[in-house]
Amino acid sequence: MYRGASVGVVIPAYNEEGFVGDVIRGMPAYVDRIYAIDDRSTDGTLNEILEAARTDASENEGPAGETVERLAADGGASALASRATVRDAIGRVVPIEHRENRGAGGAIKTGYLAALADGVDATVTVDADGQMDLSRMQRLLDPIVENEADYTKGNRLLSREYRAAMPRFRFVGNATLTFLTKIASGYWKTMDPQNGYTAISHDALAAIDVPALYEYYGYCNDLLVKLNVHGMRVADVAMPAVYGEEESSITYSRYIPKVSLMLLRNFLWRLQTKYLVLDFHPLALLYLFGAGTAASAVLGAGTSLVSALSSGDVPPVRSATSLVLFVAGTAFLLLAMVFDMAESESLETQVR
Repeated sequence: MYRGASVGVVIPAYNEEGFVGDVIRGMPAYVDRIYAIDDRSTDGTLNEILEAARTDASENEGPAGETVERLAADGGASALASRATVRDAIGRVVPIEHRENRGAGGAIKTGYLAALADGVDATVTVDADGQMDLSRMQRLLDPIVENEADYTKGNRLLSREYRAAMPRFRFVGNATLTFLTKIASGYWKTMDPQNGYTAISHDALAAIDVPALYEYYGYCNDLLVKLNVHGMRVADVAMPAVYGEEESSITYSRYIPKVSLMLLRNFLWRLQTKYLVLDFHPLALLYLFGAGTAASAVLGAGTSLVSALSSGDVPPVRSATSLVLFVAGTAFLLLAMVFDMAESESLETQVR
């Protein structure tokens, strides 16, 4: 346990032979449960998980602190059983085998369901490739244990030193998705949304619909949107990344468009749920009216351009109208963003 709170760690692993064992063996002693999920790997990942679990059990003599008992009656238990085989715990390690490959988000979801079934107080996510500094896990847990945040996440962009360690192509892609996630989630101060080093409280995990979480690599972006709708506090924690011999399995040509479309759907869902259904705030109407007005202006400008190309003469009245509409639409959008920032300001903190 850590400062009186039980801690579970979720490790999603797909073809991580040569890495995942070191991650398990390097886990801090205060961690009570390690949920190691083999996502139908085609290499020796599962065997390495089992071997590392036995080594960890012999060195730590079972779970640290109080034992976390499985709550079979929890709703997450049945959802977990439908997607994976949960082996008997080896010490504090719970090996879990997916029946089919579900991707990183799917493995995280499985781990979350297991943590809910066990009733752990704080659940951390750690990649199996060794990119995360396990000695800094306390920085993620402290805001939760101190009841200052419901969800904490690593942020590699808070310092120049951390940013310098990130490859340039990853930095550009990260910055793009950071901006899109700010708009979609409503957490305007939050950066580096793709960072998989996170911790979440039991209450926050129980509040969201875990089985409905996105299962592709954008699971972390999707989770932020769900947390915002439920009014959960999020803390960005400065955290370096360790880049070694591991290779990213992300195909960016598919990744960015797919996640961007998901964020658009989530943005519209957040506006409807948070500002129209659960409560009312005019910013939802400002967003919709502003977007519609700006789109109308662009459509009008396009029509004028087609007319100019066909007749050689740009209709001045229509062009001026399109410009006015575009400026007005943009103003409405900016005003909506200002209101949105104010609504979530109290839900965001940064730990440097």
